[in-house]
Amino acid sequence: MVGKSIKKYWPVFLLPTVCAFAIGFLWPFIWGLYLSFCKFTTVKKVTFVGFSNYINVFKDASFMRSFWLTVAFALVSSILINVLSFIIALVLTKEYRGTNIFRTVFFMPNLIGGIVLGYIWQTLLNGILLKLDRPLLALSEVNGFWGMIILLCWQQIGYMMIIYIAGLNSIPSDVLEAAAIDGASAMQTLFRVKLPMVMPSITVCTFLTLTNGFKMFDQNLSLTGGEPAKKSMLLALNIYDTFYARSGPQWKGIGQAKAVMFFLVVVIIALIQLRATTRKEVY
Repeated sequence: MVGKSIKKYWPVFLLPTVCAFAIGFLWPFIWGLYLSFCKFTTVKKVTFVGFSNYINVFKDASFMRSFWLTVAFALVSSILINVLSFIIALVLTKEYRGTNIFRTVFFMPNLIGGIVLGYIWQTLLNGILLKLDRPLLALSEVNGFWGMIILLCWQQIGYMMIIYIAGLNSIPSDVLEAAAIDGASAMQTLFRVKLPMVMPSITVCTFLTLTNGFKMFDQNLSLTGGEPAKKSMLLALNIYDTFYARSGPQWKGIGQAKAVMFFLVVVIIALIQLRATTRKEVY
């Protein structure tokens, strides 16, 4: 009887979540999409200008530079994080003493906020060349790029390692035993048994690292601030700079258009990646 009552009134229980989603995400997203076609100073002083904001986005050289820098950053960081975290997971799934301590140590950087991590690594990396007049990361775009790569790897490898450890531990022992009986070497077992069996973990980790690489903002802001001359500015920071650091009502609309394009790019890339990796999963 109670079960029938719950089934009858299930929309009531769903209503708070739906309302929160509509108020906190759906309505702001729709309004933000409209503002990308407008020139405005506040959300109440809005003038519709059509597609001119989107046209001006492509005229902004800093946006295209930030876009390609973000693509390179997301790809490089995703590859490094996934490869290194998988290797560490392989080592820590062996029956060695103290593996739990190492798992904790590798995971701890993920608990620190991005802003704090940025300032920590800024101090560490800039401290290498204290005798120079300018900080190490401000010397060139390359220094800033690899500084952010090091920071993001240090922060996320431990988190992805936990996911890979869970995937490796879920491989049935009889499958590994069968491979050993058939005479498979360690490398053959890795590439023909373990990797196909942990593809769901690879899908999740690749999705997270790619999207995190594209969305990175606070670490970029605190570590390099876009220096030198905004050449190490990733897309999220470029949008922030356009919206808040440039004067004039036209820039807020252009910044909103950049944000919409940024959202679409991340969604499309994430969907392509999910489709490509899920097709290789073994059930």
